[in-house]
Amino acid sequence: MSSAPLSGRTVLITGATSGIGYETARLLAERGATVLVHGRTADETQAATDRLVAAEGIDADQLCAFSADFTHLDEVERLAHRVITEHPHLDVLVNNAGMAAPERHTVTPDGNEIAFQVNFLAHYLLTGLLEPALTTGRGGRGGRVVSVSSSLHRTASIQWSDPNRARRYSRLAAYAQSQLALTVFASDPRVTAVSVHPGVCDTALLPLYAEEGASAAQGAAHVVSLCDPATEIVNGAYYDRDERVEPAAAATEDRTVKRLNKLADLLVGHTVTT
Repeated sequence: MSSAPLSGRTVLITGATSGIGYETARLLAERGATVLVHGRTADETQAATDRLVAAEGIDADQLCAFSADFTHLDEVERLAHRVITEHPHLDVLVNNAGMAAPERHTVTPDGNEIAFQVNFLAHYLLTGLLEPALTTGRGGRGGRVVSVSSSLHRTASIQWSDPNRARRYSRLAAYAQSQLALTVFASDPRVTAVSVHPGVCDTALLPLYAEEGASAAQGAAHVVSLCDPATEIVNGAYYDRDERVEPAAAATEDRTVKRLNKLADLLVGHTVTT
């Protein structure tokens, strides 16, 4: 590459086999970063890395494939342990993997509503386990976490007594709850972290928002900007594309942050701490 401003930096992107995650991987690799490409299965992840090399011209040496199915929290733990073993310093974690809640109420083998687990709990667990790699920076430089959230978090409420929404299930409410939880989590400054709504984009999640949207590459550009150390960020802030804006009031309430951490610790099975 003619310009490599991110050379020497290592970035893990969850859900990087398609959509915004794939385009984020491409853009960061084009800027010289080493990109850890995560996908649900080994085959999907290998296909994505092969495509980045063959179709996008990325140097294969810049890409590392990692797989974990976020509907199984034990796979998330194995992913974290492998990342820390192979990449003890991580400059950026992009919590991007996401899914629309299904039409029918669905619970994972871990006992959690599937969208809440894939979109939030898995990232809560992964971020906590990767904290040593994110906080032990080269030359004292710590890493940052960029969580890809959604403007739909503003429509949400967390059902504290029934986070699985078993009593009253709505796929839109379940998805929005997962995005509010992710936004609340990103406002908790245990590590340098922000959340971002990348805009309404033409991805698998588009039907939740509108009939048409911006390209995945346009959405990814907003994520990439927040990954760049040249971009000054406000720790714990929420961004709507390139603009820092106030999130839903609940997202920054100390009581809500503490309550969510307690709930998440319970649901992932153990306390994630430094």
